[in-house]
Amino acid sequence: MNSEALSNLVVQGMQERKAHDITIIDLSDVKNAVADFFVLCSATSDTQADSISESIEKFVFKETKESPWKSEGKNNREWILIDFVNVVAHVFKKDKREHYNLENLWGDAKIIEVESV
Repeated sequence: MNSEALSNLVVQGMQERKAHDITIIDLSDVKNAVADFFVLCSATSDTQADSISESIEKFVFKETKESPWKSEGKNNREWILIDFVNVVAHVFKKDKREHYNLENLWGDAKIIEVESV
């Protein structure tokens, strides 16, 4: 599965659990980028953040039979990172997302705002 299709599965997993402010950062044309895509979303609570991360893993596994290479942040549930190597999902509590502001950090990448469903 290519990186773009995988990023779309991540978005579907986020949407399934009513994630807010879903954004895709296309890093495919950025020299020395750590992945092809970052997919970000916001959660209103740590419980929702946990639920979103589980949904992402479920959607990706259902279609690809692959589990994440690595996951971090599931204990504190304020910034959960799910690394599928070429696509990295970031599930933030709203205040943490504003603090780290990844969209501006990767300002030379293409930013795609996903419409709410």
